[in-house]
Amino acid sequence: MRVALLAESLLPHMNGVTGSVLQVLRHLEREGHDALVIAPGAGEPDAPLHGARTALLRSVPLPSYPEVRVAFARSARLTRLLRAFSPDVVHLASPFVLGGQGVVAADVLRVPSVAVYQTDVIAYAEKYGVPGMAPLAARHVAKLHRRATLTLAPSSAAAAQLEGLGVDRLRTWGRGVDAERFHPSRRSEAWRRAHGAPGEVLVGYVGRLAPEKQVEDLAALAGIEGVRLVVIGDGPARSRLETLLPGAVFTGFLGGDALATALASLDVFVHPGESETFCQTVQEAHASGVPVVATGRGGPVDLVRSSIDGWLYRPGDLADLRARVGDLAGDAAKRRSFGLAARDAVRERTWEALGRQLLGHYEDARMLRRLDEATIVRAATRTSGPPAPRGDGAPAAPRWARYVALGDSITEGLCDGSRMPEGEYRGWADRLALLLAHARTGSTRFRYANLAVRSRRIQDVLQEQIPAALALRPQLVSVLVGANDLVRVGADPVALAAELERGIRTLRVAGCDVLLVTPFLPHRATARVLAGRFARFASELRRIARDTGSLLLDVDAVPEMGGLGMWAEDRVHLQAVGHRFLAYRAAEVLGVPDAEALGELDAALHADEDAPVPSLPSRVWLRLHAIPWMLRRMAGRMAGDGVTAKHDGYVELRPRSSSRRAEA
Repeated sequence: MRVALLAESLLPHMNGVTGSVLQVLRHLEREGHDALVIAPGAGEPDAPLHGARTALLRSVPLPSYPEVRVAFARSARLTRLLRAFSPDVVHLASPFVLGGQGVVAADVLRVPSVAVYQTDVIAYAEKYGVPGMAPLAARHVAKLHRRATLTLAPSSAAAAQLEGLGVDRLRTWGRGVDAERFHPSRRSEAWRRAHGAPGEVLVGYVGRLAPEKQVEDLAALAGIEGVRLVVIGDGPARSRLETLLPGAVFTGFLGGDALATALASLDVFVHPGESETFCQTVQEAHASGVPVVATGRGGPVDLVRSSIDGWLYRPGDLADLRARVGDLAGDAAKRRSFGLAARDAVRERTWEALGRQLLGHYEDARMLRRLDEATIVRAATRTSGPPAPRGDGAPAAPRWARYVALGDSITEGLCDGSRMPEGEYRGWADRLALLLAHARTGSTRFRYANLAVRSRRIQDVLQEQIPAALALRPQLVSVLVGANDLVRVGADPVALAAELERGIRTLRVAGCDVLLVTPFLPHRATARVLAGRFARFASELRRIARDTGSLLLDVDAVPEMGGLGMWAEDRVHLQAVGHRFLAYRAAEVLGVPDAEALGELDAALHADEDAPVPSLPSRVWLRLHAIPWMLRRMAGRMAGDGVTAKHDGYVELRPRSSSRRAEA
């Protein structure tokens, strides 16, 4: 794989972003992948970049923090650099300025981009007090990450922040820790004597000395008997902090083995910053066997287990901070117990394991980019990928014994007359019911009802089909509806979804599991007229599924569904092959064992029957299908007038016996 990394920071300036980039480069080299690093130029890197090529860009120092440099490059130049390298994926490390241009360049080249969120620029803007800067930063961060193919958040707090900004396609990717370098065995009595008086408890902070780190809060520790504060790091706020913390020892910047020795030689590690997206120094302290006291906000919330390997104090409550540090400072036995638990907690958080996870995220991004390319119009909330099996992935017979299908002509099964008498139809829901029944074991019969009727709209489902379904006391209900609403003049996808949401919540309150299916269009040029509405509606259904705990068959994640070979000659309904395909995708979501393999076998067995339906000449299609539909609409009639549900009560399907299953 060829990976282009665009980093807002690189050597010789060492910080959390640079450290992560170096670890990623080390893993890519070890696994045999090619890498290109594009970053601000600030002199030659003073450590190896693990075989990566580099393109260092003209940059200027940040006025208040000259060690940090900002690169300005036009998207056109980045596009040329990326095109010459021909990457399979673009990795945006803590993107903001350079990353904002990089995500545009990746889009131009149709290359997947993975944005790794590391720096809470919004919080930094607030701390530095630039008027109006925080809202501008928030809008920029949201726009950038919504444009990236995939965003990786380092912690639950960071993910929640990005979700609040409307960012979709979020995955969690933390940070590894070098548990060999950061190890309790590096504790040094000589280092302790050099930085504190004999018998003193050393309480230390490690990190940049800047306003956003809130190091001044450590003034609350002044006067705790027997405690010496050690501040490890450097930055623009150092001189001010030396005045505010007169009893503290300031070591300046430490890195490598010197930092590992310093951390292991502390008795308590403390971190007051509330804007950390992860807080790598907490992990390094834990690996060193040192208990941690940190604010209960941001990244540390995922890392510190209160009363096990440290304490989380109430954000902003400096009296609580003082009390938590005092608790550990006065109890050597508790420090030893917490330190052992801390070391044990990070034992498996290696950079090798995190590197493997990252490569998996790269592959996810490549898959998602292919789905994006197949999408007619981008939705506000994009599909997160192909149907995922229910549960933990272990094969299990679906638990439902009563299933009711709701919807319109697609669920009724129009144009799927496969092996049916003249005028009768099967459809995807009928096929799904057979799969669910076949997957069950035992003697209990599987019951299935189909209340869907052609031409029905969302209001019909709410007023007629849901009450009828509830009377049947189903365990599983599938809902595929909305297409007939979305094609109407002036249709509002958001308002329509809100109507449907009321019905979904009614079903969930009644104890039904719900399978929501997003309506879909054939991949025809004429479909672009309606594609925006369908995309917006699908985006809302994703939110509804998440908020109500419903299962979701997101058809945007299976672009094959739009292929013209799936559609009947009327161009608005599925033919048999389309119904089979949809049924097996639904079965995958519902956890039917081997659904994908069964679908492939079914397709092979029907290969001769599934030749594409010849496209009707436009004049013939207009005469046979379009004009009759328009005449019905003008007359206030619908194709479903007078049509009743084909299975308005349960039909029973016998499950396959367990003995026959075992023989198979």
